[in-house]
Amino acid sequence: MDNLGIVFLSEVVGTAMLVLLGCGVVANVALARNKGLGGGFLMVNIGWGLAVFAGVIVAYNSGAHLNPAVTLGLVASGASEFGSGVPVNVLSILAYIAAELIGAILGAVLVWLAYKQHFDEEPEPASKLGVFSTGPAIRSYGWNLVTEIIGTFVLVFVVIAFGHNGDAGGLAALGALPVALLVIVIGTSLGGPTGYAINPARDLGPRIAHWFLPIKGKGSSDWAYAWVPVAGPIIGGVLAGWASLALLPVLA
Repeated sequence: MDNLGIVFLSEVVGTAMLVLLGCGVVANVALARNKGLGGGFLMVNIGWGLAVFAGVIVAYNSGAHLNPAVTLGLVASGASEFGSGVPVNVLSILAYIAAELIGAILGAVLVWLAYKQHFDEEPEPASKLGVFSTGPAIRSYGWNLVTEIIGTFVLVFVVIAFGHNGDAGGLAALGALPVALLVIVIGTSLGGPTGYAINPARDLGPRIAHWFLPIKGKGSSDWAYAWVPVAGPIIGGVLAGWASLALLPVLA
């Protein structure tokens, strides 16, 4: 298998792990008759952060983007290589994004299998959809988009800064842990308005799975909102990449 094939598989597996554990904690909190039912938003924040930790650890060969916003943010920051020495070009960018989306769909399917009986017992379609994808607390597409842009900007800008710290033996030397803590703090600080997708694949992949899986009484997949957690993170990630070119050399 060539290097691009290796990083493709790494991204698929890492993103599947991320979504399995991240959507899994939402299922535990939201679906009927679970032991974690009612665990609250903080439990979800911690679960998603540690899901990122597990996904990053698994996807070490690819650089563990697990997120098209991170991939595109790195491109915007002027990166010349991805993981395993794969050069940045149109083919490698598309391969990363495709792998992230495929992994997210697979992870969501695994969540459904793990919680099949609880999906069957849950009477509320909104709770079922909420396991798979995000939705706004107050539906206002423009402001929801702004929230996703800001949250993803923070994610990608700080992730790129970790790389700069790594060059000096700083925070990046700790590996996946700083990214996990970053996701937790984004959730606790900025996650309330939209549920903080901050990752197009994390939202779109599970939403596609919700659409095609035979989930009892599932209702709508809310495609009217689906563009927000795709467009917002892409815009935020690219802006963060551009900002890193100007700001991080000054702040270093």
